[in-house]
Amino acid sequence: MKITAMNIYGFGQLENVIIENLNEFQVFFGENEAGKSTIMTFIHSILFGFPTKQQSELRYEPKHGTKYGGNIRIYFEGQGFAVIERVKGKAAGDVKVVMDNGIIGGEELLKELLESFDKNLFQAIFSFNIHGLQNIHQMKGEELGKYLFSAGTLGTEQLAKAEAALQKELDTRFKPGGKKPELNEKLQELHEVNQELKKAASKNKEYETLAAKKESLLQEMANLNEQLTTLQVNTAKLSEWKRIESSVKQEKWIENELADLEEVQFPVRGMERLEKLNQLILPYKAELNSLAERIEKVKLEIAGLEPNKELLENEPAILMLLDQMPIFDQFKLELGQYEQRLADCEAELSIIKAKLHLPLQDQDFQAINTNMYMKKQVETTAKQSRKLMEAKEELDERYEEEKNALEMIEKEVLLTEGLCLPDQDRLLLEKQVHGNDKRGLEEELKGIKEKIHFQQRSLDQEQAAKSRLKLQFITIELILLGLILYGLLTKQWVLMILGLGGSLAFAVYMLQSLKQAKEKQLVQQLGELREKEKQVSEKLQSAEYLDLSKAAEELKLDNQRREQLQLLKLKLKQQQSQFEKVISKFEEWEIASSQHKEMLLTISRELKIPDNLAAAFLEEAFKQIEKFKEILWERDKLIAKVDKANQQQSQIAEGILEYGKRFLPEKDLDLHKTAFLLRTKLKEELEKSIKNQERKNKLAGMEADWQGKSHELEQLEAEYALLLQSANTDTEQQFYEFGKKAEKRSELLAALDNIRSQLNYSSLSEEERESFLTIHNWDELITAGLDESKRLHARLKELQEEQAKVKYELQVLEEGGVYSDILHHYKQKKFELEETAKEWAVYSLAQNILTATIEKYKNEHLPRMLERAEEFLSFLTNGRYHRIHLHPLGTGFLVEREDRTLFEANELSQATTEQLYVSIRLALATTLYGKYRFPIIIDDSFVNFDIGRTERVIALLKTLEQNQILFFTCHQHLLQFFPKENVLFLEKGAVQIIS
Repeated sequence: MKITAMNIYGFGQLENVIIENLNEFQVFFGENEAGKSTIMTFIHSILFGFPTKQQSELRYEPKHGTKYGGNIRIYFEGQGFAVIERVKGKAAGDVKVVMDNGIIGGEELLKELLESFDKNLFQAIFSFNIHGLQNIHQMKGEELGKYLFSAGTLGTEQLAKAEAALQKELDTRFKPGGKKPELNEKLQELHEVNQELKKAASKNKEYETLAAKKESLLQEMANLNEQLTTLQVNTAKLSEWKRIESSVKQEKWIENELADLEEVQFPVRGMERLEKLNQLILPYKAELNSLAERIEKVKLEIAGLEPNKELLENEPAILMLLDQMPIFDQFKLELGQYEQRLADCEAELSIIKAKLHLPLQDQDFQAINTNMYMKKQVETTAKQSRKLMEAKEELDERYEEEKNALEMIEKEVLLTEGLCLPDQDRLLLEKQVHGNDKRGLEEELKGIKEKIHFQQRSLDQEQAAKSRLKLQFITIELILLGLILYGLLTKQWVLMILGLGGSLAFAVYMLQSLKQAKEKQLVQQLGELREKEKQVSEKLQSAEYLDLSKAAEELKLDNQRREQLQLLKLKLKQQQSQFEKVISKFEEWEIASSQHKEMLLTISRELKIPDNLAAAFLEEAFKQIEKFKEILWERDKLIAKVDKANQQQSQIAEGILEYGKRFLPEKDLDLHKTAFLLRTKLKEELEKSIKNQERKNKLAGMEADWQGKSHELEQLEAEYALLLQSANTDTEQQFYEFGKKAEKRSELLAALDNIRSQLNYSSLSEEERESFLTIHNWDELITAGLDESKRLHARLKELQEEQAKVKYELQVLEEGGVYSDILHHYKQKKFELEETAKEWAVYSLAQNILTATIEKYKNEHLPRMLERAEEFLSFLTNGRYHRIHLHPLGTGFLVEREDRTLFEANELSQATTEQLYVSIRLALATTLYGKYRFPIIIDDSFVNFDIGRTERVIALLKTLEQNQILFFTCHQHLLQFFPKENVLFLEKGAVQIIS
């Protein structure tokens, strides 16, 4: 994955910033607030969404209404280029992904391209800054090792934070030897309550005896209550039977009467229904007779109102023609206007033909091309004509001006040349002025004296050096002589030989050094300078100087004239150049004029106008031709309108007159009279049609009414016959006799229903009522039941009093803090302890899972990452530290130095710790997450390194060819490590790319 370009619409202070052609190793340099952090956050936001308003991160929304967001062009290996655009919308922004292969998508496609990486994981693995190093500086002891281990696992300190948080939660709940943790306190409280429970157990035997007696009393009271309930139920049933006895006996009598009465089949309310039917049938018959008479009358009216059907069938066509009469009159008025306009068009065409004076017909004009392209050509050519004329006038003026200026400068040059001295006279003056120059001789004498002083000083130094060399020679020779004598006396021949050899060698060297060549040369040069000094002094003392002031003035004046002449010649050259430019402009004008004439000739042929007309009045001629074509088009359009109006007038008149002949009795009428009579005739026939239809509708209603009432009469008569048939009778008299029997049976059934409805509210069942019919001494039974109930109530009262005594004794024991209270308190404390222990177990299990996960990571994945990190650390420290070991007692690291000494992270120097952190982070990105190949984004993470460490860490980054590196810095001294083409400068204030 490589970011190749960024287009920032609006993000923080950046507006309309385009960054293109990003390199594999791209450096962004800028001062503080130049936009480095903004660009980093922009990359994160486009890829993973804008921070929501609930998050603590800055959203970088523009302050001045600029469009919020931008796009990034990225190359994905195996999938090609994609442009990811995110702008303001929903919480994280609206994203659009456009692939070069034509695929377009949103968040789902982006997640697929980023392989489901989220923002936190990306920042933890591939984006790190100086804050990670600052965290290292703030940690001490074991915390530093845990932080580095967490960075090597997840890229951040989250693992160390999670482990510390779990341990803190466990310590707040339980410590093996602690007192303040919650679980320790609850264990102590449970132990104290358990001691109290044991003391109360001794008093528990008396309590148990009273509790057993209480249970016995409760059982006896329950038995008495059950007996009372049974006795009360029986007594209540006897009382209820006393209330309903008469109703039960009357029910039995009615049932016997119904059994003796013969059952008759008779319809419900039969006599009432028969009388009602008789009352309805007679009026229906009278009404049907009346309707028949009215129907005949309406049929006669319909026959007298029959309309002209042929006229009504043609009603739409006639009305359409009649409604067009105003249009007919309007056409007549418009025809006059059209004819007047046609005359005006012909007049205008004649005027234009006279102006153009071209031998062309109307169809020739129409064939001329006057489209927009031709119009633009004409306007451009006419404009070019005016420009050429103006340019010609301007060139003529400039030609005269430059020519006059050139002639004037040539005259000035000739005049100035005449005033200058001839060369022979000038040489003589120069010889007089410069050949006897006293000041020059004085300067020469001063220079010679300075040289004499310098040579004398050099000679003195050479003599002093020679004296010092002689002294050194004598001293060394004496030392060597002593060495020779010592060797001779002690018979150490080696020392003696060394002394002799050294003495001879040093003597030869000194003889060569003390030669007089250099001293002699200095003495010779000093003599020559003194001789020359003598000659110049004699010349100054013996020479006769001329009065040269006048010659000097002449020479000075001639110099001024010669300088003026040079300036005039320069001006002449410049003026000649200007004059030649004007001549070249004339040539250019001639070429442009020739090309313009060819263009005019082409256009004049296309417009079919003479060349002289095109040259003088091209634009005006084009406008007249264009106007002529417009008038021709308008004339043709008017002719078409006149023809159409005449045609429509003829259609209207012919149609109205034709219908007048067919439907009007009057003949030979004019158009307007015929139209008026047709409209009147049509109105009369429409009124007849409406009245005829109304009578027909009325007749249809009456006939429908007659049919409905006939049907209803038939139904009533059928119902009458069916009613007699339902009672199995043939006559109305027989129907009434059966009705009286049915009425009596109905009354008995109603009385029986009434009694049974009353008995339904009784609590006694039908079986119980049957059994009570045989009992005659129910009053005695009720009295005996009441007496037994009083006896049971008295015994129940005695038991309740005894129960109250036992309950009081138990209460006295319980109020003294006896066993039950302590036992309840003990169980409550035990429950609280169990709940707290469950919470502790959850955190302990989480710690165990985290520890197991770390162990699995240490055994499976960490060795590969550490191997790469060791390579990086060895390179960064120049081989001083070359191994990284896992801490045997924790989650930290041990670093091995080249002399096999092991150091914990907190024992390393600050710079070495930073190098270790960088090695682990880069190893994590290139091993465990190496397959993703996301860009590595670094923000000023090496500011604390010296020049050597900085050079090595940048060299290490350049070796990471699988990942694009985006390096942000505000330190100018780092730029020396990168090629200029890899550096983009962010200008402060304007925030724009300036390289």
